[in-house]
Amino acid sequence: MADLFQDDPHAAQPEPIREDAPLADRLRPQSLGDIIGQDHLTGPDGGIGRMVAAGKLSSMVLWGPPGTGKTSIARLLADAVGMRYVAISAVFSGVADLKKAFAAAEKAREAGQRTLLFVDEIHRFNRAQQDGFLPFVERGTVTLVGATTENPSFELNAALLSRAQVMILHRLDAEALGSLLNRAEALEGPLPLTAEAREALVASADGDGRFLLNQAETLYNARIPEPLGPAELGSFLQRRVAVYDKDREGHYNLISALHKAVRGSDPQAALYYLARMLTAGEEPLYLARRLVRMAVEDIGLADPNALVQCNAAREAYEFLGSPEGELALAQACLYLATAPKSNAVYKAQKAAWRSAKETGSLMPPMNIVNAPTKLMKDVGYGKGYTYDHDADEGFSGDNYWPDEMEPQTYYQPVERGFERKVRERLAYWDKLRSDRQ
Repeated sequence: MADLFQDDPHAAQPEPIREDAPLADRLRPQSLGDIIGQDHLTGPDGGIGRMVAAGKLSSMVLWGPPGTGKTSIARLLADAVGMRYVAISAVFSGVADLKKAFAAAEKAREAGQRTLLFVDEIHRFNRAQQDGFLPFVERGTVTLVGATTENPSFELNAALLSRAQVMILHRLDAEALGSLLNRAEALEGPLPLTAEAREALVASADGDGRFLLNQAETLYNARIPEPLGPAELGSFLQRRVAVYDKDREGHYNLISALHKAVRGSDPQAALYYLARMLTAGEEPLYLARRLVRMAVEDIGLADPNALVQCNAAREAYEFLGSPEGELALAQACLYLATAPKSNAVYKAQKAAWRSAKETGSLMPPMNIVNAPTKLMKDVGYGKGYTYDHDADEGFSGDNYWPDEMEPQTYYQPVERGFERKVRERLAYWDKLRSDRQ
């Protein structure tokens, strides 16, 4: 058999892993049992585990985020059932490569050997190329295993999907990523990180095991003498952001004073600093933009009309020009300075952005995700959704947070201005939600 395929460029040839290979390659799983974080597929009760136990594979599409083990699973599947493994990438391969792979698979089949054809990034093949797989899959010439990070419902032909099972891989959670780091440390030694920095490194991977191992390898190669904390780790692994040019110090001093006078509800001082900047030749539209920023940062929903006033002032200036249009800017400035203040929206935005970065790509609960295709309905998308307009009081009280995440409180309105009414409304909904749960 070895002679039959020695000239086949597609046939995978086992070769020892070099000592200077990347860390991710040296930690490559050697069996399906070594795959981390996908037990729902590779375990004894999983779809892949059952097929391996039976010794017979069906064509399948592995759908999941980057760095979750799609390529490793395909390679190990072939080993587990004694199939010939052929790997191509839709990024680098064309029709000619596919024809060669199919021809070699036909020869192998005649010799009694089955072929697992792994197609990475299968969604990058166009519709016609995807149709080209159909006869070879139907005849059993190849068992197709495709890998994709994109939703197969939208990216793959219905005919191809009907002949393949879709296996959904999960993003790696903190426990799985921690296990990967444990394997790396067993091979290379302890990472030069404090416990807190290690947690930060895991969080930064956003479920991508390959990215995590690449970051760990960077740390090993740097030969850092003392363990890094979270701040030092961030500085080491991330590029610095360019610093603003501060040659015009007076400009920044005055805009800071204007902003703080508005925030401090001193309309006289605010108008003074606005005048200082305009009479010094500051670009009026720059000030209009800063006033809009103040409206959303320091007033927000305490007076939703503040943003309307600032946008209207900008339009008025653009319509009238100087000096008449500057009166509109003065009006907006005074409106902001005399409005009730709240930074609740600003704080909520900061907290939500921070939380989004920390939690990465967590899936929303299945009942509130859309299910436009049959495949998505079959795997549970949209199941159990409650239409709020049909519920008592127009409020279902459902949970809208990812299963792996506790509900958070970002927005906390103050007891001033319009936000007092918002606060009452939120308290009412909280009571309804508590009663119904």
